[in-house]
Amino acid sequence: MVVATRDRPELLRRTIDSIQSQDYPGPVGIIIVFDRSEPDESLVIDDAHRGIKITTNVKTPGLAGARNSGMALTTTPWVAFCDDDDEWLPGKLTAQISGCIETGSKFSGTGTIIVYQDSEIERIAETNVTKQRLLESRLQSMPSSSFLGSTDLLWNELGGIDEKLPQSYAEDYDLILRAIDRTTFFVVPEPQLRVYWHGASFFFERWRVIDEALDYLVDKHPDFAQAPAGLARIRGQQAIAQAEIGDRGRSLRTVREIVGLNWKEPRSVLALMVCAGMPANWILKVLHKFGKGI
Repeated sequence: MVVATRDRPELLRRTIDSIQSQDYPGPVGIIIVFDRSEPDESLVIDDAHRGIKITTNVKTPGLAGARNSGMALTTTPWVAFCDDDDEWLPGKLTAQISGCIETGSKFSGTGTIIVYQDSEIERIAETNVTKQRLLESRLQSMPSSSFLGSTDLLWNELGGIDEKLPQSYAEDYDLILRAIDRTTFFVVPEPQLRVYWHGASFFFERWRVIDEALDYLVDKHPDFAQAPAGLARIRGQQAIAQAEIGDRGRSLRTVREIVGLNWKEPRSVLALMVCAGMPANWILKVLHKFGKGI
């Protein structure tokens, strides 16, 4: 288990408790990677069954480098991730590992419960995950805190997380786009974790980074050319970000591209609303109340 963390000690302890409380009968080692923050030595536990090790991010600053720093120390056949503000439900590991062994899959994700302000929204994950489906939709119901994969696949074959992505944005999407080329996915559709959306999330409202990272992602994965609806979705996110940072001319050009790809894409309308003066942050907060993002 790799947990990347940065300056959120109280949330981190909740995450650790949820991992140590798993009903999985085998050993679970936790590697906590402190990214641009001082390591907390008090978290170390020398226990063969539920031990905790700590380290620092020795690679590129940010989530990608932190996760890679943790994976580089992994000696177990399976590795999983959990953000330092999320919480696993007790049966998560048992369901995923038993399912992967039974099906021969090397990668797994689960459904989730989105917690935002005072509401909880269940999101059931799709089970028939294909490359085409991933290109069309990020499948937000299966977040990175639900990911579990074979160490050989994620680290040795795929080389870990792409540290070139601007500020690690969309690193999880890039990872599953690469993983689906190498293995089938075993998906537990029912929620197996709680994902907390709040203002302390490190990508909350970072519009310029979103625009740059999505450009990088599309350039890296030319298969998006075969999925116009998926490309329109990404361009829609960019158009909103471009409008919010004041680049309205570029946003309008992106909207025209979106219409040519998929005129039904609703983000083009949202981008026009932001161009007209509606704050993108307000739209994002409204969508969050329904368990959705831009």
